[in-house]
Amino acid sequence: MLLAVLAIGAGLVVWKNKVGGHSASASLNSISKEEVEMLLADVAKTNPMVLKRFAEDPKMKKEQLENLRQLLAFASQAKREGLADDPNNRQELKNIAHEVTAVNYDREIHKDAGPMPPFGFIEEDQTNAFWGEQAPAGAWQSFKNKIGLGPQDNNVEFQKFLDTKVALLKAGNPSMKDREISEEETKQAKEIFAKIEIYNKEYEDKIASGELPKEFENKVNLQVKLQQAQYLAKIYSEKMADKVKVTDEDIAKYISEHPEYDTTPKKTKADEILARAKNGEDFAALANEFTDDPGNVDPKTGEKKGGLYADTPKGRMVPAFEQAALALEPGQIAPELVETDYGYHIIKLEKKGESKDPSGQPSETYDVRHILISTGVKDPEQPNGREMPVKTLVRSKLETEKEKQMVDQLVAENHVEVPDDFTIPEVSEEQIKAIMDKQKEQSEVMTAPPAPDRVPPGKDAPKKPEQPKKK
Repeated sequence: MLLAVLAIGAGLVVWKNKVGGHSASASLNSISKEEVEMLLADVAKTNPMVLKRFAEDPKMKKEQLENLRQLLAFASQAKREGLADDPNNRQELKNIAHEVTAVNYDREIHKDAGPMPPFGFIEEDQTNAFWGEQAPAGAWQSFKNKIGLGPQDNNVEFQKFLDTKVALLKAGNPSMKDREISEEETKQAKEIFAKIEIYNKEYEDKIASGELPKEFENKVNLQVKLQQAQYLAKIYSEKMADKVKVTDEDIAKYISEHPEYDTTPKKTKADEILARAKNGEDFAALANEFTDDPGNVDPKTGEKKGGLYADTPKGRMVPAFEQAALALEPGQIAPELVETDYGYHIIKLEKKGESKDPSGQPSETYDVRHILISTGVKDPEQPNGREMPVKTLVRSKLETEKEKQMVDQLVAENHVEVPDDFTIPEVSEEQIKAIMDKQKEQSEVMTAPPAPDRVPPGKDAPKKPEQPKKK
């Protein structure tokens, strides 16, 4: 999550809500100079190339700081509106705190041990003990078991963990609504949960005893803040999405107030061409002369196609176009212009037919010619970009303005504070190369197959060759 501050694109990053070991009353609306520098110091160790760009590109720096302000505003507002108190969200914030803590603790205590997958140093007997599958050590553990604070409590916590993950997965993906979690998936989740909790408990114990440096504790707390903030901000951004939408009436009003977007001259031109087609002029020739449709040129031969779209499956064209075409008899020209987001269409139906779709089922098709007089415009802020439908451009422009107004209001109302002045660590080419080499080595460890002597034997597994007997 450290890279989110540098890579986040739309203001979806979040702050600390200590849940479980982390205080729920923590402020979400500010980040200190020291905390920003802590983040950047960690990025210097994990992705120095990004940090180098951040230091050398003032525009990038400004954008990312603005994204961070938006992030904190979204997270603060989510908390103000009670989204963090929803049972699933509250549990997931706790999950995030434990997951981030465990991952960072794992990296810290094994930083000199060489590449290893996450939690790779946790032994099977540790997870067995976590679930109570081997005898607990000592009278104190026995007493905890009797009063309900032993492994059975871990099973209760795991069920909360799993239920929340499944509920959030289904809420975010309607196609998963009726999906049942398999035994194998539950087993995998149970294993990772145990390892997270084992390391989370070790971390808390060592923090309490002073065995871990204060700087490391601060780093973990900061990462928990940001991960939880990202979660809350994502929830709020989804809620906010409907608030920034604009209506067709808004778009029409804007176009009427901006003559540069007036399509009347283009409609007049289209009407003139329609009149010529209806008076008997060759439709294909008119299409080749006037259409703005880039699809009128054959990509292989470069020849113009007279506006023809042959064997068009029903359902391919935009509804207004297709309805007008299929309302005609072969040889007829639509009596009126057909307007879509792309512009004004003059339509002539050539024939109706039938073919088979990819599955072999009968499919209605038709041959149609059309002449497009485009109402597309270029975005003045992107002069090298392609033309787009005027309504699409205006919709995007209005929604962007509306979103900016809402975000600025959230930043102000939540009194968000992000420093502009802080020290950025310098990184050398040697540091960049060393990190890239280390990441490559780690990737190879993660993807390499296990050694033969560590593969669990199955019934079809090859047996190790027997060693020759000593004579």
